[in-house]
Amino acid sequence: MILRRLVLSAASTSNPRISQSLSSSAILLLSSLSSDRYASSPQRYSGEDKLARLKHKDWLAPNEVLKIFENVKEPSFLIPAYQHYSKRKDYQPTEPLYALLINKFGQAKMFDEIEEVMRIVKLEKRCRFSEEFFYNLMRIYGNLGGRINRAIEILFSMPDFGCWPSPKSFNFILNLLVSAKLFDEIHKIFVSAPKLGVEIDACCMNILIKGLCESGNLEAALQLLDEFPKQKSRPNVMTFSPLIRGFCNKGKFAEAFELLERMEKERIEPDTITFNILISGLRKKGRVEEGIQLLERMKLKGCQPNPGTYQEVLYGLLDKKRNLEAKEMMSQMISWGMRPSFLSYKKMVLGLCETKSVAELDWVLRQMVNHGFVPKTGMWWKVGNCVISKTNDSQEILNLVTCQDNPE
Repeated sequence: MILRRLVLSAASTSNPRISQSLSSSAILLLSSLSSDRYASSPQRYSGEDKLARLKHKDWLAPNEVLKIFENVKEPSFLIPAYQHYSKRKDYQPTEPLYALLINKFGQAKMFDEIEEVMRIVKLEKRCRFSEEFFYNLMRIYGNLGGRINRAIEILFSMPDFGCWPSPKSFNFILNLLVSAKLFDEIHKIFVSAPKLGVEIDACCMNILIKGLCESGNLEAALQLLDEFPKQKSRPNVMTFSPLIRGFCNKGKFAEAFELLERMEKERIEPDTITFNILISGLRKKGRVEEGIQLLERMKLKGCQPNPGTYQEVLYGLLDKKRNLEAKEMMSQMISWGMRPSFLSYKKMVLGLCETKSVAELDWVLRQMVNHGFVPKTGMWWKVGNCVISKTNDSQEILNLVTCQDNPE
């Protein structure tokens, strides 16, 4: 059959390893497309029967071709089907078609097949490619495949296709390196910006600062703040948050608050995340009162606290065994529709057990169960011992232990 010979011919001229894995199934498919049995079967494989249109002599517009390939469910049929389409007189290479093939292979983690598509793309002279095409390709290699080196290669190969990267693509690679903690590679990419024709922007500087902070090089990150005017950029809240986090992690709160003051002087409004970083850092160092004061300060500035803000203050109160204040904070959170964490409930229960505060313990247990948390066996032993040491009323003990079944 003609289709059979076409597929065999394509298999012999394309990548041998890919062809060996795909040709047998593709031959079976394309052969079956012309059989009466397949055409009349109600159980035909969804989408693959659409490939039969590729052998029709009717003229196919590019959007029709896209629909044919979109309906293909089995990725291994795509390369042979494309090779067949490329031999038609109405063949038109388009970026959407190549992007569709790459996306389908990316979802299936078939990276050898993506390389085959890119080999075809490199030889294609009739099609121009946008930055979005390469950005999507880098995203697939970097995020889906964890192949960061290949994503970097794609970035540097863009000019070969007549497409120069913008800061969007350049910053994506920098962010990828920061997320992977490949800090030594960040500088190499950064200094190549002029070669790629990329103008450094505030987003790029923020990524560099974040990378330096996460690597522990806070001094170098601070120095980059002075580079913003030179790059005709202005720092923003995302510039300062990683720096403040870095100093908090090292217990250098004087420097962290200096940065907060600098933000205010430069009219950069700190957001909830910035305050949460400071409150969390203070809490971890046992400086709970300062965290509470900072909570009030952010309210006065019109910065709305979120559940994470109150949760950090609650943890601080519990760490200091200020259980009654913690209970009040928890009560406020619940009244505002917030859900305290299981850990905060656990800390509260254990703290109240130590002080034999049975009435408060009853309230906390009921709230805990109402929020869908089930106390562990060890926690019930603590509760039982607390109640037994406080009272001999067996009914009260029974009510506490069974509050899970009757939380009202």
